[in-house]
Amino acid sequence: MTQTGKNGLTYADAGVDIDAGNALIDRIKPAAKRTARPGVMAGLGGFGAMFDLKGAGYSDPILVAATDGVGTKLRIAIDTGLVDGVGIDLVAMCVNDLVCQGAEPLFFLDYFATGKLELDQATRIINGIAKGCELSGCALIGGETAEMPGMYPEGDFDLAGFSVGAMERGEDLPKNVVEGDVLIGITSNGVHSNGYSLVRKIVENSGLGWDDASPFSDGTLGEALLAPTTLYVKGCVAALKKPDMVHALAHITGGGLTENLPRVLPEGLGATVELNAWTPPAVFKWLADQANLAESEMLKTFNCGIGMVAVVARDQAQAAGDLIEAAGHDVAVIGEITAGEGVRYTGSLL
Repeated sequence: MTQTGKNGLTYADAGVDIDAGNALIDRIKPAAKRTARPGVMAGLGGFGAMFDLKGAGYSDPILVAATDGVGTKLRIAIDTGLVDGVGIDLVAMCVNDLVCQGAEPLFFLDYFATGKLELDQATRIINGIAKGCELSGCALIGGETAEMPGMYPEGDFDLAGFSVGAMERGEDLPKNVVEGDVLIGITSNGVHSNGYSLVRKIVENSGLGWDDASPFSDGTLGEALLAPTTLYVKGCVAALKKPDMVHALAHITGGGLTENLPRVLPEGLGATVELNAWTPPAVFKWLADQANLAESEMLKTFNCGIGMVAVVARDQAQAAGDLIEAAGHDVAVIGEITAGEGVRYTGSLL
């Protein structure tokens, strides 16, 4: 059909490059394929993604869903160009929450939005998402790349993640938490993905730039603060598969131990945490010293070196710790469940 008229504009002229979007899908297909697991029914490219719960081994499943982002940690990644790890952060913030319900993460979808699609940048980000999925045993089965000129400044982007997991009926957490249960702290590798508005303010006031040498670790300050969030899934799922071993799991995100531990405790029970039971990564002392942060402020803002807490029966503490350590994590007994609500601390953090 012959077209007539004066308007020769294309979608690309308006700032949206469909060909670039198609090229991105081709680039990321191998990474997505590496995340395949039992239950996946189709590859990328459809209008929706399908998953077979029976194929994943469930007989009477309950689905659990979680969604999250990376927060203002993205600002550091954008400003430094170090975008490879934020996809792992995105996955971790979703799947680490799922296991706290007692669920095994099964699949993941991402939403990547930018003003102008830069193929190399987008490929690195989504490869990071695929790596996070691979490390946590869930499949990257779909997503959306949105090129929206005028919505984001040049070079900026945003990420959101969506994960679905499953458990057999009746296996949801928390359950059977009682006074005397032990708190097993699973260590973090740094700030993870919470508190970065405060982190960025502290760095601004310090006079350091992202390319300056890190005062608390090897590499640059930007590299140190962009260490990806630890994925706790495989160790926690291994413990969850042991009947009655785990009574609760708490992902220590925004709000720290102070706000997140009470979320898994029944009315009338609290927790006592021994702060000398672990050594926080050096970044936390640097942040506290730079901003003269009170210990109470640290404990309700950052994970302070404990990224996940497992609540287990006292006679199961050793076995649970061994299972989690076998997945590559360091653990420490950091306290116990006590009468009376809230979190009480003994010892000192730094």
